[in-house]
Amino acid sequence: MARTRLIAALILTYVAFAMLLNSVGTVILQSIASFDVTKPQASTLEGFKDITIAVVSFATASYLPRFGLRNALLAALVLAILACLVMPLLGSFGAAQLHFAMVGAAFAVAKVVVYSLIGLVTADARQHASLTSLIEGMFMVGVLSSYWVFSAFIDPAGLRWLNAYWVLAGVCGLALLLLLTARVDEAPGADGDTAAAPDAAPFIAMLRLAALPLVLVFVFCAFVFVLIEQGIATWLPTFNNEVLHLPHQMSVQAASLFAASLAIGRFAAGAVMARFDWYPVLNICLAVLAALIVVVLPLAEGAGPGVIAGWADAPAAAFLFPLIGIALAPVYPTIISVMLSAMPRRNHPPLMGLVVVFSALGGTTGSVITGAIFANLDGRTAFTLMLVPTALLAGGLFLLRRRIAVAAVGAAA
Repeated sequence: MARTRLIAALILTYVAFAMLLNSVGTVILQSIASFDVTKPQASTLEGFKDITIAVVSFATASYLPRFGLRNALLAALVLAILACLVMPLLGSFGAAQLHFAMVGAAFAVAKVVVYSLIGLVTADARQHASLTSLIEGMFMVGVLSSYWVFSAFIDPAGLRWLNAYWVLAGVCGLALLLLLTARVDEAPGADGDTAAAPDAAPFIAMLRLAALPLVLVFVFCAFVFVLIEQGIATWLPTFNNEVLHLPHQMSVQAASLFAASLAIGRFAAGAVMARFDWYPVLNICLAVLAALIVVVLPLAEGAGPGVIAGWADAPAAAFLFPLIGIALAPVYPTIISVMLSAMPRRNHPPLMGLVVVFSALGGTTGSVITGAIFANLDGRTAFTLMLVPTALLAGGLFLLRRRIAVAAVGAAA
């Protein structure tokens, strides 16, 4: 019962942060209309979120076990609630920048805690991979919900869309209450392994961990994946509006199809990874991803300006392009689960700290590069060029598999 309650608290926490973090694409679209900012200026919102995530995670990840994982997660949820209140109370682009900085700081703590606690409530690598995919799948449910919550409040003529943050504050509050009723056993396990840092200098321990070849390849894969995912997710509402010529409300709702595809892909990954080896599955996913980009994006070229009154008038690309989320979805939770299963539990918090840092940097890089290409060339070109990081990710997965095999042989010896 205690285990089930804790898992439920972790899932709802992840849903809450999913709604907050992935609202950035919607806020970019609305900021351009409501606050009269340019695309390059709007793209800085991703930086305020991700750079804060990187800095806070790098500075605090190894120290969280000493503070207490549950206590740290409670503090993160309180900060997230305060961030929600900033938006409707201040209502400016500066408030949006402050909001995403606060959310980024809170998520930097929450992600490290959530992934560290997964190791405390699972018994083996398969359970770990299954629960990881479930939590990441629910994360995408949160992303999907965020699009529809915001679309319900969008009014092109005003700032009514800011009222969506009252709803998000309520979701964070529910997660906080659920976590308060959960109990976490953070004591050492029977093997003496703990989630705590292995020595008196946890920050140095994180730096030493980052120097390992296996970890370097892993964080490279995480960086490139998030570059692809966030580059698409952040600019998809604007792509729908300016390239496919959907109205603002429909642009946000159509972007939710990408989140829905990611959710479906991650839920399916939980079952697939329990039966098949991860490496060939992820290579098939990347091949499908590249094929969809090549086949579907040319359909957007024929979309011309016109009156789109409903979904029946929307071009085919609005429905087909988001399906790449199904192919993209299994990659991130799988490589994280593979790495955590291959590392001692005491290294999980610093390892997740590195994941959060490089994921944040990847998200910012993807958003800024995509926004720059979008502004200087066009949206279709910006998304087509995602083939380049897709090829880099395939190479990274090859190196990751080799490094894990070498590490396993060394451990056996």
